[in-house]
Amino acid sequence: MTMKRNVRWLALTVSAGLSAISPLTYAASEKTDIPWAFQRISAFPTYLNLPATQSKQNETSAEMISATDDQRFVLYTDSPAKGIGVVDLNDPRQPKPAGFFALDGEPTSLDVTRDSALIAVNTSESYTRPGGYLAHWRISTRQEVSRCDLGGQPDSVAISPDKSLLAVAIENERDEDLNDGKLPQLPAGGLVVIPLQSGVPQCDAKRWVNLTGLATIAPSDPEPEFVAINAQNQIVVTLQENNHLVIVDGRSGNVINHFSAGEVNLDHVDIKEEKALHFEGALRQVRREPDAVKWLDDHRFVTANEGDYQGGSRGFTIFDTTGKVLYESGMDFEHRAALAGHYPEKRSENKGIEPEGLAVGTFGSQQYIFVLSERGSVVGVYRDTGAAPEFVQLLPSGMSPESAIALADRALFVTANETDLGKDGGARAHVMVYEWRQGAAVYPQIQSVMRNGQPIGWGALSGLVADEQHSGRLYAVNDSFYQKQPAIFQVDARQQPALIERMIPVTRDGKAAKGLDLEGITLDGNGGFWLASEGNRKKAVPHALYHVNAQGEILAQVDFPDRLLEHETRFGAEGVTKVGDVLWVAIQRPWKDDPKNTTKLLAYHLKEKRWQAVRYPLEAVDFGWVGLSEIAAYGDSLYLIERDNQIGAQAAIKQITRVRLKDLHPADLGADLPLVRKEVVRDLLPELKSTGGYVVDKVEGLAIDHHGQAFIVTDNDGVDDSSGETLFFSLGDLSAL
Repeated sequence: MTMKRNVRWLALTVSAGLSAISPLTYAASEKTDIPWAFQRISAFPTYLNLPATQSKQNETSAEMISATDDQRFVLYTDSPAKGIGVVDLNDPRQPKPAGFFALDGEPTSLDVTRDSALIAVNTSESYTRPGGYLAHWRISTRQEVSRCDLGGQPDSVAISPDKSLLAVAIENERDEDLNDGKLPQLPAGGLVVIPLQSGVPQCDAKRWVNLTGLATIAPSDPEPEFVAINAQNQIVVTLQENNHLVIVDGRSGNVINHFSAGEVNLDHVDIKEEKALHFEGALRQVRREPDAVKWLDDHRFVTANEGDYQGGSRGFTIFDTTGKVLYESGMDFEHRAALAGHYPEKRSENKGIEPEGLAVGTFGSQQYIFVLSERGSVVGVYRDTGAAPEFVQLLPSGMSPESAIALADRALFVTANETDLGKDGGARAHVMVYEWRQGAAVYPQIQSVMRNGQPIGWGALSGLVADEQHSGRLYAVNDSFYQKQPAIFQVDARQQPALIERMIPVTRDGKAAKGLDLEGITLDGNGGFWLASEGNRKKAVPHALYHVNAQGEILAQVDFPDRLLEHETRFGAEGVTKVGDVLWVAIQRPWKDDPKNTTKLLAYHLKEKRWQAVRYPLEAVDFGWVGLSEIAAYGDSLYLIERDNQIGAQAAIKQITRVRLKDLHPADLGADLPLVRKEVVRDLLPELKSTGGYVVDKVEGLAIDHHGQAFIVTDNDGVDDSSGETLFFSLGDLSAL
C-alpha cells in the first residue's frame, strides 16, 4: 500500500457540521452528482522573487494582485521590497519566480492589461504633503515606459472591462496618531480617471473627480479606499472612514449617486479580548466602513466591511446602485471562521476577522464571491444567487490575505497574503493557488458545531487522546493561548470533517481553572482524565499534572517535585499517557541537567506517588531546536511526536517515534538516568506537504484508538502570528506504519 493510499484525509462533505447555519451548496447546474470545490494546489513564497543582491531573509509581501490577459502570470505589489513581483503560473502546481520590478516608492495597487502593468506608487513626504504617481511598465521587457503624476497618495486602481479607462482612488490617508485619528485631516482625497489607448495611459487627459461634500461624516475630507468599474464604465468608490459609497460615470466624471454604507446590529459576538472565546456579546449600530468593493453585475456590487475608523461590521454587504441593501451577511462569515478555528481572539475588541479583500469570478455556470478575512487568514466562498448568496466553503490562506483574483478561464483562484514573519522564524508571505475541480472540499479537516446560536470556539489544540469505549471519539485540549478558558474538546473523528461536538471547561471550585497551559491529555480509566500542564514558574504557572472528572472538575493536582524543578526551563510537559498505574510524561526540550540533544520521559507512579525518569535521544540540528510534542501508549510501546520548530521550506523533522515498554527502566530522579532507544516509525512531512500550503511547525497531538488507528492534529497558535490553519488527519492502522 502506498503512503498516499494509507492516509485517510478527513475531507469535508456536503452537510457535516454546518446544518446549524445552512447546507453546503455547490454548482448544481454542472449536472453531476459529484460536487465541485476549490482546492489549494500550491503556495509560492514571495521571497523567491527577491533580486540576487538581497538576502532571502528580507521582509517581502504580497498585497494587491492582478494577472496578465492570458492568465499565465500574476503580478503583486510588494511594499517592503518596493517593487512588483511576477509569478509564472504556466504550471499552477509548481509556480516559479518570474522577475521583479524595482520602484522608487511604495506600490499600493496595480492592474494589468495587454503588455502593460499600471502601478500606483506612493511617494508622500508626510500626511500633510501626500504625493504619488502612476507607473506604466511594459511587462515583457520589465521596463518603465511612462509616469503620470496623480497629485496625491494613491490607493486602489482598476481598469474598466472594455480597457478604455483607469480609475485611481487618491486616499491621502489620515494620521491615526493625530487627534486619535479623527477626521477631517486635510488635504482631501479624490478620484482620478485616466483614458487608456491599447493599455497605455493618456496622462494629459486625466480627470480629477471631486468627492467632497458628499458624505455626512467629514464631508470635507473624503478618503477613497477602493474602486471597481462595471461594464457601463460606472465607477463605485468606497470612502471607508466616511462610511460612504459613491458611483461615478467614468466617461464624464459626474457623480451619478452616493449614499451612506449604513450600520448593522450584531448578536452572538465575541467582543472581549480575554484569552477566551465567548460569542455572547452584542453590537449595535456599527458602521460598515467598507474596504474592497466588486461589481456583481451592472446593477449590484458587494463590499467587504473591514472598518478602519469607528466601524467594522465583520461581514459583507450587497448593494444595488440606488443604495438599497440587497443582502447583509451579519455574523455568518465570522461564525463560519470560528467553527473552523480561525477566529482571532486578540481582535475581539476591534473588528474580529476583518473582511478586507474581495474577488468575484464565474466558474462553470455559477458566479462566486470570495471574501477575504485579513485577521482570520481564511477565505469564505459564496455562490451568487442573485438574491441571498449561498455559502460554499472555506479556503485556508496564508497569513493576512490582502487581495485575490479569479482566473476563471483556467479554473484557478489566487490569493495574495501579505504578512511575512521570516525574521522571527515564522511563516513567510505567499501567493497561494487554488483549482476549481470536481470532488468534495478537503478543508477544514476539523471544525466545531453551533450551540444555542453560537459556535463552539476553539483553537491551539495541543494534546489528543482516544476514548476506549466509543469508537471514533477523541478528546483534545487547548494550550495557554486561551489561559482563561482551559478546556477539553470532545471530537467525533468519524465525521468528515471531524466535529468538535462539545467543550468541557476545566474548572476548580466551580470556576474556570485560569492559567493552565494544557499540553497533554490521557484517560484515567474511570471516566475522567489526567491533564499535563507545561507551566512557567516565572509566571506563577506550575509544572503539574491534573486529575479531572468527566465534567472537567479538578480532583487533584500533582506538582513536579523540587528535585526535578531545580533544573527546570520553561519547556515542560508536552504530553501524558497512562500505562497501568504509571503516568508517562514527555518533557519537550532538555532541562539544565540533561546532556545535549536529550530530554526526559517522566514516570509518575500513581499508587506510590513516586517520580522516576529516563532520557530520550533527540535529533541534532544545525539551527532551531528539536523537542517532543506528544506521547501515547499503544500495545507494547510508547509513541511520541518529535519535531523541530521550523516552518515552510526549513521544516525537516516532523516524525513519530516509538520506544518499547520492555526497554523502559526508569531510575529515581537525581540518579544516572538510562538513555532509551527509539525507532522512527513515520515521517509526517509528506502529509504536511500534501495540503498545497506550507509546512506548519506545531504537530502537537497524537491519539491511537483501540483499533490501532492513529490521528494527528496541529496547533494553530490561536491565529496569533499564524494562518490559523489546523490539520487533522488519520494515518490509518498503526501496525501498517
